[in-house]
Amino acid sequence: MTIDEKLAAILAAVQTDPGNRGLAHDPDDNLFNAFPGDFAATCRSLADHPEPAVDIFTGFFIPTSTPPAAETDGPLGAVFLARALIPLGVHVGISAERWCEKALTSGLTASGFTEMDITAWDPAPDPGGRRDRMVHVVPKVPGPKRRRSHYLALERPGPAEDGRCHTMRGRDITDLTAPVEVVFAQSQFNRVRTIGVGDGGNEIGMGKVSHETIVKNVPNGAAIHCRVPTDFLIVSGVSNWGAYALAAGVYMVRGADLPADLFDPDRERAILEVMVRDGPLVDGVVGKPSVTVDGLSWDDYTRPLRRMREIFR
Repeated sequence: MTIDEKLAAILAAVQTDPGNRGLAHDPDDNLFNAFPGDFAATCRSLADHPEPAVDIFTGFFIPTSTPPAAETDGPLGAVFLARALIPLGVHVGISAERWCEKALTSGLTASGFTEMDITAWDPAPDPGGRRDRMVHVVPKVPGPKRRRSHYLALERPGPAEDGRCHTMRGRDITDLTAPVEVVFAQSQFNRVRTIGVGDGGNEIGMGKVSHETIVKNVPNGAAIHCRVPTDFLIVSGVSNWGAYALAAGVYMVRGADLPADLFDPDRERAILEVMVRDGPLVDGVVGKPSVTVDGLSWDDYTRPLRRMREIFR
């Protein structure tokens, strides 16, 4: 297979809808096929940049879980991207609300990154209801005054038409969600390319998809559709899968050899166990701390990882 064919195969591995969220309810006009060239373009944008430095924004709070906490989809993918990209010379920073900090720190430590900077913050909603103030959100990127090349929103809720952030079921979580969209709006002035990775229509980046497409595919789409676009959009059945695919794509474009423990289901589970324990993190579907993502069995969840290993052989 050519590189383009392998990139297409990587994307196909993550564009299934195991949670039946309606990502491809309409076979002709859906979230998976809205921007078919974005995945390869995203991989090349990172792989070919002369000084790549990516800030990853993640964390999706589940107020109805026991205990209320951030979900496993997002933080685990952020740690994976750090594990994958740092050995390639990509500078990585991670930013999330404070309730993700312990999980992220533990996951990175378990991965051997003990000195990586994580920026944690409180949502601190503006008393007037405005979401145009962002303080101490841009994470520190290792290196002396290094300019960011990319912002990446990974399973990161963003405001819908009403200015509020919603879960897939339509629950308002605005007051639990820092206004990261402000950083993305400013990216055009900083010449930073933006990437959105999502699996439901309510995440930053989904504003690139037409409202009509979201509504015809996603239940509650009219209410939850995040209107914040990004330069590149990766839609996958699980947001962590989009992170895995992006990492695989960058390695593919670079022609780099995969580290032995990357795309290893057992290694991924060991890291998730630590993050769930120390966070805690919860499975957003199960609603409690669980070493699972989006209610999937481990075999189903890690199928894309195994497929990516096959593509690299």
